[in-house]
Amino acid sequence: MAKVAIIGAGFAGHTAALYLGDALGKSHEITVINLHEYFYYVPSWVWVGIGRMDVNKTRFPLKPVYKKMGVNFVHGKATEIHPDEQYVVVELKDDGQTKHIAYDYLLIATGPKLNYAATEGLGPKYGYTQSICTAPHAVDSRDAYFKQIERMKQGERVKFVVGTGHPGATCQGAAFEYITNIHKDLLRRGLRDKAQLLWLSNEQAVGDFGVRGVHTTIKGQLLSSEDFIKAAFKEYDIAYEVQKGVYKVDANTIYWEDFDGNYGETPYDFAMLIPQFVGIPFKYIGKDGEDVSAKVVNKAGFVKVDAIYDQPYDLLVKNPTAWPELYQNPHYDNIFAAGIAFAPPGPISQPHVTPNGTSITAAPPRTGMVSGIIGRIVAKNIIDLIQKGRMTHGERMTEMAAACIASMGDSLWDGSAATIMIYPVVPDFRRYPNEQGRDLFVTHMEMGLGGAWMKRMIHSTFMYKLQGRLGWKVIPE
Repeated sequence: MAKVAIIGAGFAGHTAALYLGDALGKSHEITVINLHEYFYYVPSWVWVGIGRMDVNKTRFPLKPVYKKMGVNFVHGKATEIHPDEQYVVVELKDDGQTKHIAYDYLLIATGPKLNYAATEGLGPKYGYTQSICTAPHAVDSRDAYFKQIERMKQGERVKFVVGTGHPGATCQGAAFEYITNIHKDLLRRGLRDKAQLLWLSNEQAVGDFGVRGVHTTIKGQLLSSEDFIKAAFKEYDIAYEVQKGVYKVDANTIYWEDFDGNYGETPYDFAMLIPQFVGIPFKYIGKDGEDVSAKVVNKAGFVKVDAIYDQPYDLLVKNPTAWPELYQNPHYDNIFAAGIAFAPPGPISQPHVTPNGTSITAAPPRTGMVSGIIGRIVAKNIIDLIQKGRMTHGERMTEMAAACIASMGDSLWDGSAATIMIYPVVPDFRRYPNEQGRDLFVTHMEMGLGGAWMKRMIHSTFMYKLQGRLGWKVIPE
């Protein structure tokens, strides 16, 4: 009987657990280790953060789903990984005891550590800014937002700043959704004239989103995500400032450095800034007690996989095979990583270093649909290894399509959303020798009310799928 352990039950880990349980749960031992008892549907926290959805509607308990699938659930915090002896040390949440989970195959799918400490004064716990990166943070953001609503009701003007809070942050898409939903909510409340909205980001250009932007052909004309997002910001009266890396925040001011090495300040009343993401800091311990982390993770704590690392960007962008295919660690071939947990070979967007030596570069996004796809690929390969002794699945992000629906107001009557289809996620200039490195027939972007309906439908559909209900495999990741 083979033993498979999964650390993390987000999009990547939970998707993998469903496939592994469905195929192997009756004859092998599948165990999911997770810090929380619930699966959280992260994309809808943008609505939680303005009070348009109750946080309970974004979650469901994991244990009943795993019981149905023949998967063991361990509610606890993984602290150590012993790759030579093949076990994980877990601190159990119920009684504080430790437990060793043995494995033949290990999938690390933890998502990121939210590195607020990398930016002085950032974050809701020890800093001054809000976040929608966890469920409690989204609820706290809602409460802080409501306080600003009360100020505006008293006739005060309020400045909202939303974007990225570190020169190397990612997840610009979530921040974009949040600022546009604030706009729509303030309109609904009749308070929009009391608010100033500012987008502050480390992107090369508006609408870059860490993927070199998105381009599509409409009626024979090439249009970019920069065109689309600028048009939306103009319509919504949202000011924008990009090419800026935030390095400090205090109670009233955001401090940043721009691409030219200039330092500046932005005052604010309410700020929601995405932090830097790094890997979860496990201890990786060898058979003699030595630290073997250098074999498993990079300096940022992300798991090394079958990628080509340390290539300069001008070579990386020309080499689609630099991106991993199997998401398998090169030193321990029974360890895999999925979602944000795997170490990418480099950025997708053009990196930039200021004259002061600061790298202001959007990190590559590996969330949502991409995480689910990679989780499925890894699960299928572990199933192959157990049943056939060889892997038969693989998909690089230079071969992967992804869809994103960025909410711009949740109302099904006058809401909107930017619906984006991108293929491939990472440009492949060998297959698509145009300036974008993408299939411009498949890659598409449009905005409108239909996207708002689709966003809500996807919330319901995925909450259904991820509970492993009848026909769940028919719904794509």
